[in-house]
Amino acid sequence: MSKHLLWAALDAAARGWHVFPLRPGSKPPALHGEKSCTRTGACAGGHVKWEQRATTDPDRIRAAWSRAPFNVGIACGPSGLLVVDLDTPEHKGSSDAPDGAASFRALCERAGHAVPATYRTRTPSGGTHLYFTAPPGLRLGNTAGTVAASVDTRGWGGYVVAAGSSTPAGRYEALCASVAVPLPSWLQALLQPAPARPAGLLRLPAVDGSRAALAALDAECAVVAAAPEGLRNMTLNRCAFKVGRFVAWGDLPRQVAEDAFQGIGEAAGLTAAECRTTIRSALDSSIRKARPRQAA
Repeated sequence: MSKHLLWAALDAAARGWHVFPLRPGSKPPALHGEKSCTRTGACAGGHVKWEQRATTDPDRIRAAWSRAPFNVGIACGPSGLLVVDLDTPEHKGSSDAPDGAASFRALCERAGHAVPATYRTRTPSGGTHLYFTAPPGLRLGNTAGTVAASVDTRGWGGYVVAAGSSTPAGRYEALCASVAVPLPSWLQALLQPAPARPAGLLRLPAVDGSRAALAALDAECAVVAAAPEGLRNMTLNRCAFKVGRFVAWGDLPRQVAEDAFQGIGEAAGLTAAECRTTIRSALDSSIRKARPRQAA
């Protein structure tokens, strides 16, 4: 048993954060997977995953960490946490990749706020984890690059490695602020899916543009509205790409296309950040690749 890892697990649990063991010196969960589950013990009623096994019970924690020097995982959802993960260019494998801390700082500035002072840790790769408490009853999932470049978030279905854990690259260290502050409302608004709106005919604003362009925009927005859960972001990307050629030809103002897809994407349940990132990327790519009208 490694006493400092046991202490790290107990310290996290004392904060109300649900912990579970990670492989020694690594980041994957140390618990068995569903394929190898024997359906005995805690899994007698069916396979129990790491998120369900995570605990704040000191006795269970001492028993688990007495078996091996496990790193400490924190299950964000059960812990009531939303953790912002700021990656470094090196972590992305390229010195040209965006810096997560700089991207998040710019995002805060655009929102009119300073970077929140909250509990944070430094990762062995030089990245930063910012811990926030999520509002009770709100189930925020994980995101990857939808808030800003090289900025990911961890909520339900996600976990982070606790301070005190280590990998061959180094140790996870607490930096400052002993308390995780509430998730800022402006950041929550970016992460929270818009409430579903009653289904109905899409009404586009009266704008200048060719009849064909407006008809195409109307049709593609309808496709996004009908997309099944799990395929909505991909559908939004594909439909925005199709309309991009009309923007490239000058038949449709780009802002009109962005506003229409943003509204229909949020109505379908995607977050504002997901919609904005997907739409801009799809239109940029479509405009760049659009063939002349005569060749289309």
